[in-house]
Order: sequence, then C-alpha cells, then structure tokens
Amino acid sequence: MSTLQKATLAGGCFWCLEAVFDELKGVTSVESGYAGGHVPNPSYQAVCTGMTGHAEVVQVTFDPSVISYEDLLRVFFTIHDPTTLNRQGADVGTQYRSAIFTHDDTQRAAAEAVIREISESKLWPNPIVTEVKPLDKFYVAENYHQEYFVNNPNQPYCRVVIEPKVAKFRKHFVDKLRK
Repeated sequence: MSTLQKATLAGGCFWCLEAVFDELKGVTSVESGYAGGHVPNPSYQAVCTGMTGHAEVVQVTFDPSVISYEDLLRVFFTIHDPTTLNRQGADVGTQYRSAIFTHDDTQRAAAEAVIREISESKLWPNPIVTEVKPLDKFYVAENYHQEYFVNNPNQPYCRVVIEPKVAKFRKHFVDKLRK
C-alpha cells in the first residue's frame, strides 16, 4: 500500500479548489485553509484584508499510487488562471494569488517541471505567475469553509462561480473522476 502524500495549492477562492479536488480518484481528503503568511492562526476575516500575507489554499491528501502529484498540478493549472497576479476573476488581493506550497524538494522539482510543460503547451496565452515556495505552516480554515460547495450548492457564489468550474473540470478530466 502506498503512503499518502499532501499537496498545498492556492488558486483563488479555496471553495472552488476544494469542490474540484474532492471529485478526483486517489484524493482522500481536502481541507480549506491558509498558508504563506506571517500571522499565526489567522482568521478568515484577517486573511481577507490581505494584511496577513496568507493565501487561501487547499491541502489535498492523496494516494500517489492512484493519482500523481504532477496530475494534481495539471488539474490545478486547468481550473484557475495562473497568469493573473493576485487575482482570480472578481477576487482580488494577495490572498487569491496562484501558488504551490511544496512539502519537499521532489515536489518543488515536479512543480517547476509542470509549470514548464504548461507554459510550453500554450494552455494560457500569458506567462504563468504561480509562485513555488516551501510550505512553512498550514492553518485549517474555520469549519463553515469546509465542504462549502457541497453544503451550500444554491448559494449564489456557488451557482455562478464554482458550478461552472466544476463542470469544466469534469469535462476535461472525466477519466480521473471518482465513480
């Protein structure tokens, strides 16, 4: 049996990322939270000010014998725009930046390789601005942020923003969906 691994990713609103990664084969859990900042135990309200330095992230626990770290990153680069600095759509601020917080040197090398691959493929017309840096500390977000899309499917943000991202993901990665 394979040992589970973790990936920590920032690509705008953590609700969007969580909704997608929850549907992947090989993913055992997804937690919304905060990383990359300088304030211990930040609250959502504090992170939203942009003053803590944190990004909204998801921490994905996965089985690498079912889905590779590289494939998680390929999904990641498809479901958010990694070419916009400190924003995703209407969400603006450093807390919405595109970032890969690596857990070790192997992840760092893989992230850099996938960024080169995505750049060369011209999936995005503009240069990728995703930062790659070691994970210092991950803080789990408040309970009401966990499984937000599942628990609030009729909330306007879920209908207008998250639902289309999940549909796009399902279309592009049908072979990687849980059955």
